[in-house]
Amino acid sequence: MQAAPDSQWMARALQLAARGLNTTTPNPRVGCVLVKHGELIAEGWHERAGEPHAEVHALRAAGAAAHGATAYVTLEPCSHHGRTPPCADALIAAGIAGVVVAMQDPNPLVSGNGIAKLRAAGIAVESGLMEAAARELNIGFVSRMTRGTPWLRSKIAASLDGRTALANGVSQWITGPAARQDVQHLRARSCAVLTGIGTLLADDPQLNVRISDTPPLTRGGWEGLRQPLRVVLDSQLQTPLAARILAPSSASGGTLIYTASSDTSRIAALEQVGAQVVPLPGADGCVDLPAMLRDLARRGINEVLVEAGAKLNGALLQAGLVDELVLYLAPQLLGDQARGLAALGKLVSLDQRIELDWQDVRLVGRDLRITARIRR
Repeated sequence: MQAAPDSQWMARALQLAARGLNTTTPNPRVGCVLVKHGELIAEGWHERAGEPHAEVHALRAAGAAAHGATAYVTLEPCSHHGRTPPCADALIAAGIAGVVVAMQDPNPLVSGNGIAKLRAAGIAVESGLMEAAARELNIGFVSRMTRGTPWLRSKIAASLDGRTALANGVSQWITGPAARQDVQHLRARSCAVLTGIGTLLADDPQLNVRISDTPPLTRGGWEGLRQPLRVVLDSQLQTPLAARILAPSSASGGTLIYTASSDTSRIAALEQVGAQVVPLPGADGCVDLPAMLRDLARRGINEVLVEAGAKLNGALLQAGLVDELVLYLAPQLLGDQARGLAALGKLVSLDQRIELDWQDVRLVGRDLRITARIRR
């Protein structure tokens, strides 16, 4: 059993890692604490991809005092040259005496190699302390590295009776301002926000991050926040050239359109206004959804937030591609003629149902936010 002080130091490292929640893509969120004689001497976290990793920030802050210290790191120190040098080498050079790692890196380029390099240098290494919390913090990165697909989180705003819009399509606004602002935080942590052509034509969304309810967590404030990639599933290339999702803006992470169409003139027109169009036709004449997720993973996308209507939500659920649902339920009833939250077709047996495991339930303003994961 790990000693209580070890858990306290790792808990602090996890707190630090969470500061990179919205900024480290495509890298994992990592924190590091350096402790010597039971006292904190330095700490750091990975802030942005391409910049120094958590261990390097902590070592720089500690200076010569790092010699003989123990490093508590939320993820196995890297052992390969990427955009930055190996952190394992930096820990060895600094004379670190011990390293406590929350979890082994799922990246095949690193997995186990960083720990092996540290041990070969005579450094005592322990692994597995608070591993569940570390995995949760990087759930999308782990998914991309182990499954070859991002973590897919679907956000749905609905009435208490599970209705997302009136029969005529009117849906703004079912939930209150606090819930809508809460969604901005989901967008901020996501690498990509995904919608369907139906939602695009009905609502003309921007799908960028517009946070105003909390102090800025990143350098430059919320205005300098990394914006997610906007992704549209548009099988027949119906996206209007004047759609707000295509408008050039500093508050944009770019727009990617997946299609089943091979209309070269339409593709050229959309690319001329700044979109990237990727044909991925499936056997049903629609976009190949599993291929789409694999392509996003190849682009370094760890977490995808789905903001779509019943048709796309249903298709993703039926294909077994949704990992997590975030439901915002408003204290109101819209009746059985209003639109549902997922078009799953007619189920004739309870064996066909999709079962969930509750993760979190809380009030956000006047609305109830339920987080649930698909039971596999």
